[in-house]
Amino acid sequence: MPDATTAKTNEPRAFGALSVRGYRMFLFTFLMTMMADNVEHVISYWVAFQKFHSAALGGFAVVAHWLPYLLFSVAIGGLNDRIDSRRLIQIGAVMFMGVSLGWGYLFITDTLHIWHAMILLVLHGLAGVFWSTSSSVLLYDIVGTEQLHSAVRLNATVRYLGMLVGPGVGSLIMLTLGPKYGILLNACFYLPILLWLARAPFGRHLRGLAAAPKRAVRGLADVVATAREVRGLPVTLAMLVLAGAASFFVGNSYHAQMPGFAHDVGHGDPGVAYTSLLGADAAGALLGGILLESRGAALATHRSNALRLSLCWAIALFAFALTRTYWIALPLLFLAGFFELSFSSMAQTLVQLDAPEAARGRVLGLFSMAASGLRTFSGISVGLLGSLTSIHTSLAVSSALFFCAMLFVSLRQRGAALPA
Repeated sequence: MPDATTAKTNEPRAFGALSVRGYRMFLFTFLMTMMADNVEHVISYWVAFQKFHSAALGGFAVVAHWLPYLLFSVAIGGLNDRIDSRRLIQIGAVMFMGVSLGWGYLFITDTLHIWHAMILLVLHGLAGVFWSTSSSVLLYDIVGTEQLHSAVRLNATVRYLGMLVGPGVGSLIMLTLGPKYGILLNACFYLPILLWLARAPFGRHLRGLAAAPKRAVRGLADVVATAREVRGLPVTLAMLVLAGAASFFVGNSYHAQMPGFAHDVGHGDPGVAYTSLLGADAAGALLGGILLESRGAALATHRSNALRLSLCWAIALFAFALTRTYWIALPLLFLAGFFELSFSSMAQTLVQLDAPEAARGRVLGLFSMAASGLRTFSGISVGLLGSLTSIHTSLAVSSALFFCAMLFVSLRQRGAALPA
């Protein structure tokens, strides 16, 4: 078991994971799936809004997207300890395709009702858990420990790239094909990952590892049991707390409030400001990922660095929440994107390295639950509080609470590292 507290003395060379057999195809299919995920959001949310004008349905869409991660990540992670991860990812891809085709049928026949939309949104969220959690497990099987730092950084960068280009591609598809046939085209974007994994020579069973013993699915009991296992892994525990606190207090809920922030910074057309602010956050993460990958030694993959970067993220968001100046808001969001990608990719890498082989799937499932599932509640901390006060106050308070929580964890970590 490698020491996850700190990376190896020699950090992997820049973009080293791209030299690993199979990883480039994995990264390409990951990008296509992430892009298709965002294209579907653009088209389906637009049509549903035009048809129903329901704010409640929009809120349900957020909950339906993240709640499955909270409820099922550990269970699906456990399946990865016993079942071929490639097949679990394919299940997710088939579900993604089925949801896009379902939207297309309902759009073409003009038979879409709110209950249809709710079912499809839930299925889309479940597909995301199968794909995302299982992809984390397969990633380790492809690159191993030596290039894991590089692979996780590149995956995180590509995730933001998909978030950046997905809305643009979705808008272009709607303008050229219209939503009815555009959503059908989107189903084709899931084919590369489905076809490649049919015969991709990767997986724990191909490394001669025995499957974990069969365990009954016990829901919350599985989560508790896995949490008890990681109590003896201080690095993993710290990164779980970091990911969970970031998701619970802030998550990406401020993205949903960005139209309001764009209006308040008062720079000409709010639509242009809205696009620019979202773009600054995504561009900071994208360029940050490239910078970290090309100059990885500048920021070693270490839990203390992850905690420090998370504090910087909180400060950037706190300052953004308080500013009313457009030209100050842009660089602050750019920095927020950079810091978020940096600490989140470090956290995942450390958990990957520290996870016991026999329980890797369940531990990564627990991390997915913390990093993604707890975003279900960030809408309360930022959104609900924002409706009672203002979105500026709510984001500032949420960022400050996260900062205090991480400062406490950092001090505890530092105290534990000091000699008696």
